Amino acid sequence: MTTGPGAADDGSTPDDPAPDHPGPDRSAERSGPGNPNQGTADLDWRLTRTQVLRDSMGVAIATGAYAISFGAIALAGGLNVWQTMALSLLMFTGASQFGLIAVIAGGGAPLAGAATAIMLGARNALYGLRLAEILRVGGLRRLGAAQLVIDESTAMSIGRDTDRAARLGFYATGLGVFTLWNIGTLVGAVGASWLSDPRALGLDAAAPAAFLALLAPRLRGRELWALALVAAVVAVLAVPLVPVGVPVLLAGLVGVIAGLIPRKTAPPRHRQSNDTDQINKSDDQPTRDPS
Repeated sequence: MTTGPGAADDGSTPDDPAPDHPGPDRSAERSGPGNPNQGTADLDWRLTRTQVLRDSMGVAIATGAYAISFGAIALAGGLNVWQTMALSLLMFTGASQFGLIAVIAGGGAPLAGAATAIMLGARNALYGLRLAEILRVGGLRRLGAAQLVIDESTAMSIGRDTDRAARLGFYATGLGVFTLWNIGTLVGAVGASWLSDPRALGLDAAAPAAFLALLAPRLRGRELWALALVAAVVAVLAVPLVPVGVPVLLAGLVGVIAGLIPRKTAPPRHRQSNDTDQINKSDDQPTRDPS
């Protein structure tokens, strides 16, 4: 045993085992509440989920109410209740359904009506390309998700801050609209079937009016209005020359041709403006006299 000035005053020696100094007790952290950041994230998600579900339900209710008119219009156009319900269950895209009924109610051939519906529903394929990156589903789930790709579910999905919120918006809106749209269709169809002649209420004329009501909000800007006017003129001129229903297809062909025409893009001007600003700034700076 060594003693001297370097020895410890508490009597311990280098040969003695080191005193036990346990580290800080972490049991409170493990058994206490979770990470505050995790709690904040959970709260943010609950608020986001509530908002998404509320918005989805509002869209579904409004669309379901609108489906009542479709059910009545389809009966006035010559379809029966089962045919009308099959359209809403299998086609499930409002614009295409109204387009089909508008052609049939006007005396057009079913083939022309089907072609019109296909042209109007082609936009859903473009929606699907964008939604595939968000939903990431395959197999039978992919087929089920494809049935829910409509304007409303796409709008409620794209633009969300996270993929989780986007998926919730898509499925909540898609399932809600699908359910209430079919219920509304059934209510309208059954209600119209109780009438001896649904055409007596003028519902046969409501089909093209409803179709135009769906189209009008999409015409934003003078270019789209001009294109719609040209398409309408083509359709009117073709009425006495082609069978019923074909003028609608010709009008749609006008839009396809317009979409294929390359557009001239204006040269970027921001760089030029930046260069001009730099020149102006250099001109505004006072010059120093060398002397």
